[in-house]
Amino acid sequence: MYQKNYISAMHSELLGMVEKHLSPVALRYGYSEIPLEANIKWHPLVLVLGNYSSGKSALINDFLGADVQATGQAPTDDSFTIITYDETASPDSPIRAAEVRDGRHLLNDPEFPFETLKKHGQRFAAHFRLKKVNSPFLKSLAIIDTPGMLDSITERDRGYSYQDVIGDLAQIADLILVLFDPHKAGTIREAHTSLRDTLPGRTFEDRILFVLNRIDECGSLTDLLRVYGTLCWNLSQITGRKDIPMIHLTYSPRAAIDSKNRLEMDTSYLQYLENQREELKKAVLEAPKHRLDHLATFVETHSERLSHFLEALISYRRKLHRYRRNSILVGLLFSLLGSAAAVGLLVHAGGLMSGMDSSFLVSGVAGLTAVFFLLWIALILKFLTARFHRKQIKALDDLTSLDNQTRKDSWQAVKDIALQFLKKKNGKHSLRNLKKDYRAVRGIFEKSGREIRKALKELAVLKSDTPITQPTHRSSM
Repeated sequence: MYQKNYISAMHSELLGMVEKHLSPVALRYGYSEIPLEANIKWHPLVLVLGNYSSGKSALINDFLGADVQATGQAPTDDSFTIITYDETASPDSPIRAAEVRDGRHLLNDPEFPFETLKKHGQRFAAHFRLKKVNSPFLKSLAIIDTPGMLDSITERDRGYSYQDVIGDLAQIADLILVLFDPHKAGTIREAHTSLRDTLPGRTFEDRILFVLNRIDECGSLTDLLRVYGTLCWNLSQITGRKDIPMIHLTYSPRAAIDSKNRLEMDTSYLQYLENQREELKKAVLEAPKHRLDHLATFVETHSERLSHFLEALISYRRKLHRYRRNSILVGLLFSLLGSAAAVGLLVHAGGLMSGMDSSFLVSGVAGLTAVFFLLWIALILKFLTARFHRKQIKALDDLTSLDNQTRKDSWQAVKDIALQFLKKKNGKHSLRNLKKDYRAVRGIFEKSGREIRKALKELAVLKSDTPITQPTHRSSM
């Protein structure tokens, strides 16, 4: 089996693991509203972000080998466009967009991983679409082109939360390109918000590539170095990182010809940066490898969070069980003492029961005890249980140990889900089923996670034409 087949086999196994072991538990307890695999079962995704003038569409057209996306100096497209491979086109036909689907279709078709985006409303759906293009570049991945980031536009202007949409797309993307142009090197407000707040909270740092595009518009090598330095400074200020992130340099050769005809510039330095363009293109084409790492992280993250979530529910049930047991014992004691006191008062009140034998008195005590105890169960215990529930809801952190940062991060991700589940079920869920599901999910996190990473390490050292065996983790999954 060659590297491509190995990747395909691992992909299928990871999806099967999520579908068989994680999704049923996630749906059962409200951890997720849709099957977890719905977000990861489609093609590897490359999300392209940038200022309105950063050349996103021109770069995508350069990748595809045809003018599929509209380009221009001013904002030309305010839609989120999914660009995927058209398998129905003839191999000899010219590259073109053969099919376009609107947002409503995409958001309601289970074939695509975009169902969760329906929450952004009709205005977003009207600015969401899919194009099928018969470009060989798209055979193993799909590209998401996005509206350009602006300075003055607001959520009210767009009709939906741009940052929320970007965050949701970043969460399912395997690679994210953030483009800048020489004229606005990291100074746009929406770009600042995306880099500082949105992306760090929804994806991992190693999935983001920074790209300085349209470098052909720099008048000289000195001008390019000045722009590069400015962008490095701006990124260090925005991201808060002490190290300077890697910045790829690229441009569209067709746009470069037009630019050279328009302006008389010394762009001889571009010949020394062709390797930069090829490296960026290669990085994008390796999105399927990123997808494997994404899937591995997805399995590890959700199995860890889901097991932590179930652990908290188990802790709640155990605390509730102990509280009810102690309350019942207290109620039984009070019922017994109360009934004995009541019979004693009747005996001493007027000697009404003085002529009765002891067995009848015992029966009277037992009967009153039963009555008091039933009243305790029906009224007092119900009140105490409700009070316990309210107190525990206010002190959710007491349900789990938070002795390290990893545990704190995991709990922070599932705390609201636990709160909503406990409020909805009012604490009435099976402890036995919880323990069973917890063992299954925790087993995936502890065992399968290690085996997945081992298989990925094996893949990392393989060449694309090296014959290999099935993934070593296959038998134990």
